[in-house]
Amino acid sequence: MRRLQIYHETLYELTSVVQLGLHQLIIRPREGHDLRIESWRLEISPRHRIKWHRDAHDNSVASVTFNEPTQLLKVASTVVIQHFDEAPLDFLVADYAVQYPFSYTADDLAILAPYLEPTDAQAGGPLRTWLTGFWLPGIRIQTYVLLESLCRGIANGLNYRVREEPGVQSPSQTLSSGGGSCRDFAAMFMEAARALGLAARFVSGYLHGAEAGMGATHAWAEVYLPGAGWKGFDPTIGKLTGSDHIPVAVARRPEAVPPVAGTFTGPSGASARMLVTVNVLSL
Repeated sequence: MRRLQIYHETLYELTSVVQLGLHQLIIRPREGHDLRIESWRLEISPRHRIKWHRDAHDNSVASVTFNEPTQLLKVASTVVIQHFDEAPLDFLVADYAVQYPFSYTADDLAILAPYLEPTDAQAGGPLRTWLTGFWLPGIRIQTYVLLESLCRGIANGLNYRVREEPGVQSPSQTLSSGGGSCRDFAAMFMEAARALGLAARFVSGYLHGAEAGMGATHAWAEVYLPGAGWKGFDPTIGKLTGSDHIPVAVARRPEAVPPVAGTFTGPSGASARMLVTVNVLSL
């Protein structure tokens, strides 16, 4: 088990005083048997009211309304978690799904259907051509080996770059440009898995870096493997996710889960800053 402290601060400085509209925050880590929240503190300025709910994906979502005009919005989250996923390869896939291709059971299909539908109608040609480098019809291959190859293929075959502009590239754009951000790589991996008939979803969260204090918001994908459940693959670094990955939200579409989203009424213009640190704590 590892204890990690994540600090995530988002600061918006506006050019003049405005009235903030409804904001939604998706910044609380997803709890489960592999991750537990030990303590958590959320600081928001200006004065506000907050209500919590769980969305259709069971993500924790905070809806925030503000009581006064402001020229500054600050959202700061400090959370200490216990992470138990230190052996990510220690899982068993159901016998019928060990080899690809396989078919999900009828019961699983009823639940997984939305995660099998492509979200990029234009991705078919370029993405399927790219996939022929990893699998061709008529070939039997271990399911995990295929997914690991796709994950490494994106990490090793494309160039990672930081993109400040909002939005997510389509797989076609990522392939044609030869690179993208972590969210672009996660979206491409997700679409590739779906093109192979494997249920996949987008994950946003935090990544613990190699050095003390180093951390970042991050994105990866999960694939549903019968017997093992949802397993995370990080195509930015080309490996299965583990205790360095702290999931916050999952979604069918990659643009659906920004950490902070909202509106304001007033003159346009703002600068934004974000700080993320992740530290390992003593047991």
